[in-house]
Amino acid sequence: MSAGTQIKRIIIVGATSGIGRKMAELYAAAGNIVGITGRRKELLDEIESMYPGKIKTECFDVTKNENIERLTVLIQKIGGLDILVYSSGIGELSKELDWEIDKRTVDTNVYGFIEICNWAFNYFTKQGHGSMAVISSVGANRGNSWVPSYSASKAFQSNYFEALAIKAKRMKKDIGIICIEPGFVDTKMVKGYKRFWVVPLEKAARQIIAGIQKRKQKVYISKRWWLIARLMRATPFWLYKKIG
Repeated sequence: MSAGTQIKRIIIVGATSGIGRKMAELYAAAGNIVGITGRRKELLDEIESMYPGKIKTECFDVTKNENIERLTVLIQKIGGLDILVYSSGIGELSKELDWEIDKRTVDTNVYGFIEICNWAFNYFTKQGHGSMAVISSVGANRGNSWVPSYSASKAFQSNYFEALAIKAKRMKKDIGIICIEPGFVDTKMVKGYKRFWVVPLEKAARQIIAGIQKRKQKVYISKRWWLIARLMRATPFWLYKKIG
């Protein structure tokens, strides 16, 4: 970390793999103090051992009933909170409209998400400053028959964060509200789906961190996915239903 750069206290919810893990590693390597969460304790311990003193952990499942209690403990471990990132997510193909997939997706991407982000917004309101980010998806822009609950849950996340951004401005609060909408990133998410314009994991994580630092309300990963999002919204249903 360069001289004069302030150390941040950051929590990443869902950081045992993929984008969340890479962000935690980059933040810690830059000298920040990072709290990470996840369901797999062995992976949390592995990451913590790689960055002693820089990464602290708390093992819990966002679909259960202890989110706020565990986050409060993690804040104590890292000595405060400046940035919270909600990276926990599920995206599984559901060709036959599988109820178990839909339920897991909504429990994680909607219920777990809104409980934690509602709490974080109020935490930062009382504190007087802070930033929040969610790893949503370009898929939030339209329904998708291959992953119906995923696209719907991501639309929920993106709309909720847009509403929070408006609320923060009306309340005149110094809270950054950043909605990240990646296209395809080189992770295991949405296995088996035909992919294009795949963004390397580290490049995606660095672009997300830059977007959070700049407090952009909407960040596309990579930037050209903005065009796809716009095309998705503009395509009439009679045409979109042939590909969606």
